[in-house]
Amino acid sequence: MKLFDVLVAFAGLSLLLLAGTALRRRVRWLRQLGIPEALLAGLIGLLIGPFGPWALFPEQVYRVWGETPGVLISLVFATLFLGQRLPSPRQLWQRAAGQTAFGMVLGFGQYLVGAVLIWLVLQPLFGTNPLMACLIEVGFEGGHGTAAGMGDTFSDLGLPSGEALGLAMATVGVVSAVLIGSTLVVIGRSRQWLGQRERSPEQPTGAGVLLQRAAHSDPMSAEGKLAWEAAAGFTEAEPDANLTIDALTVNLALAGGAVGLGVLFKEGLTLLGSALGGPETARLLDAIPVFPLAMLGGLVVQLLLQWRRHEDLASPVVQASVGSLAMDLLITAAMASLNLPLLEDNWLPFLLLALAGLAWNVATFLLLAPRVFRDHWFERAIADFGQGTGVTATGLLLLRMADPRGSSRAMEGFSFKQLVFEPFLGGGLVTALAPIAMVSWGVPAFTVVALLLTVAAIGFGLLMGRRPGLQLP
Repeated sequence: MKLFDVLVAFAGLSLLLLAGTALRRRVRWLRQLGIPEALLAGLIGLLIGPFGPWALFPEQVYRVWGETPGVLISLVFATLFLGQRLPSPRQLWQRAAGQTAFGMVLGFGQYLVGAVLIWLVLQPLFGTNPLMACLIEVGFEGGHGTAAGMGDTFSDLGLPSGEALGLAMATVGVVSAVLIGSTLVVIGRSRQWLGQRERSPEQPTGAGVLLQRAAHSDPMSAEGKLAWEAAAGFTEAEPDANLTIDALTVNLALAGGAVGLGVLFKEGLTLLGSALGGPETARLLDAIPVFPLAMLGGLVVQLLLQWRRHEDLASPVVQASVGSLAMDLLITAAMASLNLPLLEDNWLPFLLLALAGLAWNVATFLLLAPRVFRDHWFERAIADFGQGTGVTATGLLLLRMADPRGSSRAMEGFSFKQLVFEPFLGGGLVTALAPIAMVSWGVPAFTVVALLLTVAAIGFGLLMGRRPGLQLP
């Protein structure tokens, strides 16, 4: 592979992103649905990609596109904690307990319904690969980035079509989250489930101003992202006057250091597994992707910066921009290089899994959310529904629709929940280890563990709903 091919591949992705941006600006209903520009760019790229009807680029460029997502996803996850002043465990418990419990029910339940469907229906009838039970959580909770990052893991464990199926599941999730979520908001208004009328129409101050500004911004745009970060309490630090190096360079170096730590963590796990469990254990551990470990690397770097009182070096705004750039390029490249022929043999199991996942998310929203959240249950749950079915930006979009003035303060709990939730589900350690557990334990044992975790999450959520003082006022 030549550097010139990498340059041409990057130029091609840039043109696709410009085309996706132009299309979204021109077509109003695409903006109303909240379809990201990167996803549109990837769908355009699918037409001119290696499996599309009009292949425009040489094979080397498509090879670069195919390898890009696995690299960029580590950078995305490395930026999650960098620049964020980590709250105390007490603050996290008070502000994120209910949201975290509800998100855990969605995530573990997605594994449960997928495993049950594989065990009782799809494997006996179609001989479906058991690893497909993990696709719902990877595509819905994780999204396109996680699906692309898990491609090598699925392939190493015996499901070569895992990346293509995960990307397709993520696309179904984004579109379904917007359509179903918007419908739920309309139903919620008609049945007066929304709690906005509970508060007096007083003028907001302080955080309320930021929440109001965020609610009226487009969460898909750069301005909207900054508004939501400000509402969540992630503000820009003053630059150090003693530095002559550019802030972007420093933040890229910090993110790169976090990725490097993730690579070292993976090597250490593989060596430890080889020493303790032999070659087979080492092979399974080697299938763990780097990106969740890069997230842990980012957490270590941020803790070191806080310990040495140099946290001003990591800018939350710049880190968010770096992560957004990597994610946009990742989604475009992953969708443009989507291997469509791999979907042909699994289209029926894929469809049944997608429907089962959507049914679980909707049922959890309608039946459990009112019992988990003590106040403003609809606003709090719709954000998690959007994230657990589509992407985080979808959750923010649905929250804006349900609570345009920010009166419920659901955004605050939703933001703090990410610090607890992301390290495990939606691309975290559980997401990375679940396929390995499926191969090691088998479908029946995996199903039992998923059931126990789901029941425990439901019990935890119901407990949060009964105990005072754990939700936001």
